[in-house]
Amino acid sequence: MADDAILDDPAAMLAADPGGMLLATATTGAQIRTGLRDTDRDTIARIVAAGQPRTIVVTGMGGSGISGQVFAALAATHSRVPVVSHRGYLLPSWVGAHDLVIALSASGRTEETIAAAAEAARRGCSVVAITADGSPLASAVLAARTAFIVPVDVQGRMPRASMWTLLTPLLLIGQALGVCNADDTAIRIAADIADDMSRRCGVDVALADNPAKQLGLQLAESLPMIWGTGEVGPVASYRAISQLAENAKMPAIHGEIPESQHNQVVVFDGPYAGRRSVDDLFRDHDSSERTFRLVVLRDGVEYTQMSRRAEIVEEIAERRGVPVTEVHAEGQHIVHRLASLMTLTDWASVYTAIALHIDPTPIGPIDELKARLADGA
Repeated sequence: MADDAILDDPAAMLAADPGGMLLATATTGAQIRTGLRDTDRDTIARIVAAGQPRTIVVTGMGGSGISGQVFAALAATHSRVPVVSHRGYLLPSWVGAHDLVIALSASGRTEETIAAAAEAARRGCSVVAITADGSPLASAVLAARTAFIVPVDVQGRMPRASMWTLLTPLLLIGQALGVCNADDTAIRIAADIADDMSRRCGVDVALADNPAKQLGLQLAESLPMIWGTGEVGPVASYRAISQLAENAKMPAIHGEIPESQHNQVVVFDGPYAGRRSVDDLFRDHDSSERTFRLVVLRDGVEYTQMSRRAEIVEEIAERRGVPVTEVHAEGQHIVHRLASLMTLTDWASVYTAIALHIDPTPIGPIDELKARLADGA
C-alpha cells in the first residue's frame, strides 16, 4: 500500500531516492536557461541558410524522443511545413533529399536513433543531431551531405530527467525555421513557470499543500488512466505515463480527448472500475487490487465541444465509482502550458515511486535488454 507518511518526511524521501531523481526533477528551469545560454546560434543560422525543408522528421527514443513528440505537437498549431515525430530504426519511405531529419539522443548511443540518422544521411537528407558531443550519433550524422551538430550535456542525469536539455535547442531551431512559436522570451518565461511549479511541488512542501505529492499518492493507489485535452494535454499525458513507468515501475493508460471517448471510456463498465456494492465496502481487499482513477490533463486552450466532452466523461466516470482528478495547465502561451503540466506530473511520478517504496532511478529491464543486444544474446 502507498505510504502517505513518507511524503511528509523530507529526510526519508531523500534516503528513498539514492539516485537523485528528486534533485534531477528540480533542474527543469535550469535546463531551459542553460539551453538558451549555450545553444550555438551560429549553427542554427546555418541550418536556416540550408533552406526550408519540405518536411521535418524528428527521430529519437524514450526519454530523449519525447522531445520530438512535444515539438511535433507545438508545430501542429503553427507550422505550414509538416513536422513528424518518428521512433524506430527505419525512416518512413517518403523521407528524401528535400527533408530535414533531426536526431535526438542524450547519450548519443541509442541504436535506433543512430540507424535512423545513418539512413537519413544515405538518402541525402539534411541531418541535425542534438546529442552528446563526440558521440556515435554525432559521428553518424557527419556522413550526411548537409550535417549539423548541436551538442548538449545532460550532466549525468537520466534521459527522462533531461527532456528540456534536448527540447530547448530543438525549440530554438523550430522558431528559426518558422515551424513553432517559441522565441527566447517565451522559453525564458517557461523556465520561470517550471521553477515556480518546482517550488510548489518541492520536497519541503507538505503533502496537504503540495499538488504533486497529492497527485502522486492518488496515482500510487490506483490504476491510472491519464487523458489529455487541447493542444498540449495529449503529449503531456504520454509523458506522464512514460514517467510513471520508468520512475514508479507501474503501468498507466494514455488517452486523449476526444479519441478516448470512442473506445477507452467503455472500461468504466468493466472489472477495474470502482466498487459498486455496499458489501464491497466491507470486504477485505488485497493490497494489489487496484481500480481506475481518471486523471484529466486540461489544456487552457480547448475546442468548445472538447471542454463539454471532458466535463461529461468525468461525470460518467464518477457515477461508476471511478474517482477523477483534473490538472489544469497554467499560462497562456503554448510552451508555458506545456511546462506547467509536465513539471507537475514529472514531480508526481517520483512521489508515486517514493510512496510505494520504489527507487525511482534504476531501469533494470532496459539495462538488461541493452546488454543482451550488445552481446548478441
